[in-house]
Amino acid sequence: MSALEHVRGLKLKLGRLDRAKEGIIEKLLFIAALSSILLVFFIIAFMLKESIPALALGWNFIFGMTWCPGHEQFGIFPIVVSTFVVGTGALAIAAAIGIPTAIFLAEFSPRWLRNIIKPCVEMLVGIPSIVLGFFGLMVLVPFIRDSLGGYGECILAGWIILAIMTLPHVISISEDSIRAVPEGYKEASLALGATQLQTIRRVLLPNARSGILASLILGMGNAIGETMAVLMVIGNPEIPWIPSSILEPVRVLTSTIVLEYSYMEWGSMHQHALFAIGVVLFVIVAIFNLVTTVAIKGRFGATAAIKGVIGGR
Repeated sequence: MSALEHVRGLKLKLGRLDRAKEGIIEKLLFIAALSSILLVFFIIAFMLKESIPALALGWNFIFGMTWCPGHEQFGIFPIVVSTFVVGTGALAIAAAIGIPTAIFLAEFSPRWLRNIIKPCVEMLVGIPSIVLGFFGLMVLVPFIRDSLGGYGECILAGWIILAIMTLPHVISISEDSIRAVPEGYKEASLALGATQLQTIRRVLLPNARSGILASLILGMGNAIGETMAVLMVIGNPEIPWIPSSILEPVRVLTSTIVLEYSYMEWGSMHQHALFAIGVVLFVIVAIFNLVTTVAIKGRFGATAAIKGVIGGR
């Protein structure tokens, strides 16, 4: 056998070995991906299995007005309403602060100031929720009680704590979305005679709206799914009701599970109702994640934005 044939044979063997390795790695990656899917499936299946007796109550469970497990009353409507009230209020505060901050960082801030503000904002993500909850309980709750009245542990306290936790998502994603708008759109708008504020309002924000919307929806999902920080500052009345004031204590879905799981009897309707609350919470967060995915894929044409600038002059 010549040296050339020997080299060709060696290359062929090495090629087969590489293909075999790639095939093994591909199968391992597929198993890893499949295992994550199966894990979510089994969690959902277990939750549904345990919650079926409570979900079988139908409208009495979803739209019932009284949650009193001691009297076999399992209406979660006031809890669901309170959850959305706390979540939307926190998101409104985060949006009112976060979006202008993102615009400032993307368009007005000097580089040295941005390099200070951006890490400080992102550092909020690393603060444990229980630390923020403890801060709210020891500082925010007494301040609200002394300044505005009420119990202190109320919707307003939950809004502020959750807004602090939501701000990093809103600011970071919104700023990245604004910076992702092609520079040519901004230059074209300025060349047409638009001011910088007109350019921001009619070109940058419309083109970045999918990312901004995604940041808000993602923040809403995080606010609704938060547990410990909310648990410590919103009051959690024994029998929840639909609030009529931001200074009233409320109970949300997550805190209900945490508070009552320790003393419920396994196999009772109380236990099934708590699992059903988990299913409702899972569905709500899944819907927000789906809407976020759709929003991220959304686009807004630059031509329409430029026409908006011309029309606004």
